[in-house]
Amino acid sequence: DAPTCAGFVAIACGSHHSVGLRSDGTVVTWGSNRNDQRNDAPTSAGFVAIACGSHHSVGLRNDGTVVTWGSNRSGQRNDAPTAAGFVAIACGSHHSVGLRSDGTVVTW
Repeated sequence: DAPTCAGFVAIACGSHHSVGLRSDGTVVTWGSNRNDQRNDAPTSAGFVAIACGSHHSVGLRNDGTVVTWGSNRSGQRNDAPTAAGFVAIACGSHHSVGLRSDGTVVTW
């Protein structure tokens, strides 16, 4: 079931899960948890963007780092970059893409 709380500024959908970004920078998840799309979701604030793949999600933090959760079947989590400097994120079915502040693109 979708959350009943207000204050969302962005939403994203995977195959069977959804993620919402609230105005306070926290992330809310709902839907399937078969691949830990919900259990592994971050509980801290500081997020400025979200994206969903089929069974994984990515969050962009206000310090330019990325956080991943959900399935790792295709390396969606283990291969995620650990450096800061990202300004945008996107997801495909089984991969993610980040745009760095210098205009370079990183995929994982």
